[in-house]
Amino acid sequence: MISIFKKTGSVLFQIWFYILVAIPIFIFLPLLILLSASEKWYPQFFWVARNIWANFILYGMGCMPKIKREQQLVKGKSYMLVANHTSMLDIMLMLKVSPNPFVFVGKKELVKIPVFGFFYKRVCIMVDRGDSRSRTAVYRRAQKRLNQGLSICIFPEGGVPEEYVLLDEFKDGAFKMAIAHKIPIVPMTFFDNKERLPFTLTKGKPGQTRVKVHRFFETENLDEAHKASLREEIRETILHDLTQN
Repeated sequence: MISIFKKTGSVLFQIWFYILVAIPIFIFLPLLILLSASEKWYPQFFWVARNIWANFILYGMGCMPKIKREQQLVKGKSYMLVANHTSMLDIMLMLKVSPNPFVFVGKKELVKIPVFGFFYKRVCIMVDRGDSRSRTAVYRRAQKRLNQGLSICIFPEGGVPEEYVLLDEFKDGAFKMAIAHKIPIVPMTFFDNKERLPFTLTKGKPGQTRVKVHRFFETENLDEAHKASLREEIRETILHDLTQN
């Protein structure tokens, strides 16, 4: 009986998340459509997403963020932001962590999510990982956004791993891109999002969402030959925290 009540509560909790996602979008719909109509207005769109939308969802879910930083982001500087990926809450938590405007690189399937998907395709860099032309186009679009002074965010696992996998293998894209553009990589460990809002409908509960921003990895003096070692070093940094949690 207790299990049934617990699962029912988790289902309602998951439904509540999507309601919270939609409410600010509908309230600010004309403004969001305007700000997403041109790339030059993206910093203003990002401000709304970070300070209103993400806060509304995180605090409305009872998922209070707790951020520990080993190094601070410098205003106006571009970075490559990477973290482990386990939950839709990762998007809101990443927005909360970075005051510097950034653009997500993510899978095109998220376009299918009602309401959210409309803006996702307008302001994010979408990639079809099964299409080599799509992957190539990502680099061109990322270069344009970096030239505009923005940062880039990639979840390097390339998707959400199976529930029993603590941290999947990392894809090369984020590290190749960071080296090519000589921007620092900012690794982050998200500790609690898998427990707070997993992709299993009958699981999830409110509580603290902790994130650790690790020291940055500089790429100024690196070339593509360092890509694999850099990728594995950053993965081990995140994995160490997850196993010690």
